[in-house]
Amino acid sequence: MLNYTGLFGIERETLRVDSLRRLAQSPHPFGDDPHITRDFCENQVEIVTPVCTGIDQAVESLKELDAHTRQVLSSMGEEIWLYSNPPHFSSEDDIPIAQFSGAQSSKRSYREVLQRKYGKRLMLFSGIHFNFSFSDETLRLLGADSQEKKDSLYLRLYKKLMTHSWLLVLLTAASPWYDRSLDKDGESGIIKSSFSSIRSSSRGYWNQFVPVLEHSDIQGFCRSIRSYADKGMLYSSSELYLPVRLKPRGVNSLEGLENSGVDHIELRMFDLNPLHPLGIDPTDLKFAYLLSLWLLDLPDIPFGPEEQLRAVRGHQTAALLNVPEEYLSRADEILTAMESRFSNDQTALGIISCEREKLSGRRPSLLLDINDIF
Repeated sequence: MLNYTGLFGIERETLRVDSLRRLAQSPHPFGDDPHITRDFCENQVEIVTPVCTGIDQAVESLKELDAHTRQVLSSMGEEIWLYSNPPHFSSEDDIPIAQFSGAQSSKRSYREVLQRKYGKRLMLFSGIHFNFSFSDETLRLLGADSQEKKDSLYLRLYKKLMTHSWLLVLLTAASPWYDRSLDKDGESGIIKSSFSSIRSSSRGYWNQFVPVLEHSDIQGFCRSIRSYADKGMLYSSSELYLPVRLKPRGVNSLEGLENSGVDHIELRMFDLNPLHPLGIDPTDLKFAYLLSLWLLDLPDIPFGPEEQLRAVRGHQTAALLNVPEEYLSRADEILTAMESRFSNDQTALGIISCEREKLSGRRPSLLLDINDIF
């Protein structure tokens, strides 16, 4: 796509449900398969594609892993719940923490901390994480010919993506319906919330405070995250619930990021789209990549405490079912600017056009009928 190349990966979280569409209570059936694992709970399946050289290739890998997952679950009388909000459940007893053991036992300990801190309900929200990096050739064209310059480029892009994360929420939110059991044990019945995406809203996946980070260099960035862990406000860097992450190569750790630098960026705000068989429209991922390329062209921006708080508030506001008109107007302005930037690329213009259609009152969340999900 375009003259830019890179590496791409998709992580897709879903819940396993039985024939009654209740949370499955069977053990995770995929062993230690690194591409079909789970996140917080035992009945949550997380598909992790291999690193791919294109978005279409990553989607094709997701398709293959999805088919295998469904085949195994079908033989057990189970299926995938392809929706970001969970189905009905009786109580948190239906949400068993993932049974990691042996060398991975620390993963269970971490999830027990999350249970005590946030409760299990929050951990049922599922979505799509999109990982990408630019090729060495592209980075050289952008003047990032050393790891230090590469870190600087990704930090600048991180700030801009955080500032514009609301746009991706606006265009891809797809979870307005939910079961009342999400509110309280013993409740039941499907209702439409005031949010187009509960997990991206003020009710969703956030820390108990808004982390304010340093962005001068990667060491300062890591130091600011570690300071929250040192104060006991975060258990580890993995508990940093922001919609964009900078990640190192290999095992994701703060030490790896600090010592080796940035390898890629992760975008974490995509809802599962129940209107698409894989839970994600590839066009949305391609648009996110185009948005990143467009943002690279823009001047660096200030991103102090006030700007960081504003970015989080903007992200949450975009998750409202009735989003303020100013957000729609600003989205239109950005798409117009992107059309100008990519005016010589018909593929890019087609992708932008698909997203523009959503601004005319046809966002994914507004298209959903209750029968599409329940």
